[in-house]
Amino acid sequence: MPKFITPEEAVARIPHGATLMVGGFMGCGNAHTLVTALANSGKGEFTLICNDGAVLNGPDGSECYGVAKLIRNRQVKRLIASHVGLNPEVGQQMNEGSLQVDLIPQGSFAEMIRAGGAGLGGVLTPTGVGTPVEDSPLVYSTVELEGKRYLMMRPLRAEFALVSGYYIDRKGNIWYRGTTRNFNHVMALAADTVIAEADYIVECGQIAPENVVTPGILVDYVVQKRRRTL
Repeated sequence: MPKFITPEEAVARIPHGATLMVGGFMGCGNAHTLVTALANSGKGEFTLICNDGAVLNGPDGSECYGVAKLIRNRQVKRLIASHVGLNPEVGQQMNEGSLQVDLIPQGSFAEMIRAGGAGLGGVLTPTGVGTPVEDSPLVYSTVELEGKRYLMMRPLRAEFALVSGYYIDRKGNIWYRGTTRNFNHVMALAADTVIAEADYIVECGQIAPENVVTPGILVDYVVQKRRRTL
């Protein structure tokens, strides 16, 4: 059974310099309340494993949507992602040398997280062969099998995963709404501690068993999303 705590209590458990996985795709599916609390915490030097750096102007009218808050605050020392073009501050910090950015193909990124969650030694893929991806510190080596070259990519794991679910029940079972599922489910498999943010906390049985995407056994803590007031 997960513990139900406040966002501030959750962030208190995350140390300075931690490795974080944050679900989401351009901010869609980010755990926004948790990310905001982390942005306000004063902690930093994080290694952030996230599909992207989110965007500077959110669909809700906010400035620095989702993990873009952490980038703006310079709380991230390393970003492992597959796309950063919609947040120009990522490129700016990378070019000035204050942010290490490891760009990897999105399919490889997903499989590397999956491998980390499954305890596998790596991912063998032809994607990125003959490109700058070969030089990434996330590549073990190149290998040739039956006349074809592959990259052996390292598995990805984190100390903490911050995931966002639409419905989360009292046992921590999660249902995701639409495309907010994206990387949240796979990241919940690949972290030592999983903190889930709920749009709505529901009673057990309100999520049909066949609709549970992330089982509660993977979830350590649950927080309630805070909604903006206009």
